[in-house]
Amino acid sequence: MSELTINIYTNPSHLPKGLHEQDFFHSTQYFLLAKKTPRLKPYMVTVETADGVIAGQLLALVRYRSSLFPPYLYRHCIIMGEGIYHADFQEQSANLFAMMLECLTSKIGRWTLYLEVSHLSSKMFAYKQLREQHYFPVRWNNIHNSLHSHTPEERISERMQHRINAAYERGVITDEVKTEEDFKAFMKLLRQHNRLKPKRYIPDNEFFRGLQRSENGCLYLTRYHGHIIGCSAIVYSQKQAYLWYAAYRRKTFAFVHPADLTIWHAIKDSHTKGYEHIYFLDVGLPYQKNTFRDFILSFGGKPTSSYRWFHCTIGWINSLLSWFYRD
Repeated sequence: MSELTINIYTNPSHLPKGLHEQDFFHSTQYFLLAKKTPRLKPYMVTVETADGVIAGQLLALVRYRSSLFPPYLYRHCIIMGEGIYHADFQEQSANLFAMMLECLTSKIGRWTLYLEVSHLSSKMFAYKQLREQHYFPVRWNNIHNSLHSHTPEERISERMQHRINAAYERGVITDEVKTEEDFKAFMKLLRQHNRLKPKRYIPDNEFFRGLQRSENGCLYLTRYHGHIIGCSAIVYSQKQAYLWYAAYRRKTFAFVHPADLTIWHAIKDSHTKGYEHIYFLDVGLPYQKNTFRDFILSFGGKPTSSYRWFHCTIGWINSLLSWFYRD
């Protein structure tokens, strides 16, 4: 491996030239979006050659989390995917990833409760390197729907299709968030839906405003005769769609199935726009009974087993969790 240097950038004006933009989750665009969002701090980690070529880049976000009830205050770091690598360094991607992660962990670990690596392209990517850096794997559910070989209608049951058609006939519609009134309704429902879910992180409103303005994101509202009954936030990257956030008024409007219509529109719209797959982020732990996983699978998706990697910066806790989640 030629001489390489690792750099970490937190100031947009210091970002180097030649950063790769094909993966939204590790792009300059996402860096700038996070930088403008309160309680989010982006770290762009790069591996650079002596002549300034970006061999690899990794974007990490530190989230500041607090609550009065239940009371907590801490920071944690999230990395979605293994980063982006120059074509000449693809075969070394696991080692470059490990180098960047080690540097990042050393820099922010003292002030951050834990680091989390999720949505790696393959279950065993950098397995050895992550273990060597004292990260431990937790089994996780991933679900995606293929949109290129069959239409969404071909993947759902007749019963589900009948339910969706009946809801549309009753007047349910889903469209984009366009006005300030729409945006406020989107945020209100999203926060109400997740109010009693302390594990579910919802960024500041500025994050979703930026996503709404971005070419790589879109916000949607599901309505029933003027009532907001569902919402979703979708991100597009590398010919793939990602359902990132969703919320619904399942109980109040159960008769028109707002969750079904909100998820269905995300799938159908992504298919219409020509994306190859739609991925559902944060399906959750692979419990035997997982109602959200079963609900998402009812749309004809494919489940896959994966790992999420964690590293707690409190040594004895990390050792205990590593033992508990040993393979």
